[in-house]
Amino acid sequence: MELRNNGALLVGTKRVGERVALRLAAEGVNLAIVYRRSRDEAERLQKTVQPLVERTALMQADLTIEEDVRRIVGEAEESLGGLRFIINLASDYPRAPFESLDSEAWDRAMGTAKSSYLLAVHSARILMKNSGPARGHIVMFSDWAAGETPYTDYLPYLTAKASVAFMTRGFAAELAQYGIQVNSIAPGPTMRPPDISEESWQRDVLDLAPLRRESSPDDIADLVATLLKSETITGETIRVDSGRHLAGPGSPTTV
Repeated sequence: MELRNNGALLVGTKRVGERVALRLAAEGVNLAIVYRRSRDEAERLQKTVQPLVERTALMQADLTIEEDVRRIVGEAEESLGGLRFIINLASDYPRAPFESLDSEAWDRAMGTAKSSYLLAVHSARILMKNSGPARGHIVMFSDWAAGETPYTDYLPYLTAKASVAFMTRGFAAELAQYGIQVNSIAPGPTMRPPDISEESWQRDVLDLAPLRRESSPDDIADLVATLLKSETITGETIRVDSGRHLAGPGSPTTV
């Protein structure tokens, strides 16, 4: 699959998402950048990628609102002159210790699953209109621990991410007949949050991974580009986690 001059809708462009945007722009992919609240950051990213591509677009949306999702996929197709790729990195990371669990904690975390579902449904209906045996590709983001190795204090979040991993397989099965591929990436701890010290990040998080370092945002960006170029990979969830899943959940409250 040739990436250049094809259109991509990219949701979640802070931190790792920014690296993904820059990687795709280097390939000449026209980008529709979607933000929820961080307009200034999204505008700066758009200005950065504009010299590298033919077309860009900037849109605000809340992906838990179905009308917003319908609107942005339609606007992206029109603004970019076509749409072939959907990449959804958007996610909160709400901590929810067991004693705090309630309906609100569940609903907040499940927004990630609902957003992934709605975006896949409505973007697929756009991708179906493309020509060729490979009509489009949807890339979702799960989490390294959303399978067999959950850690504590994040039950609703990890349940939502496990749903994304299952939806990857479900949508891949549903959409294969239309030539649309669906895959997901499951990162480990990536890019230290500003509220965690370097010492704690290394001792309590990275040292639990066999490779003893964080997931590489550039590896993730390269993997996105590789998946989009493929025409026969579908239904896969690929971990990029420095082997973190091999070590199990680790200490009770450590990611």
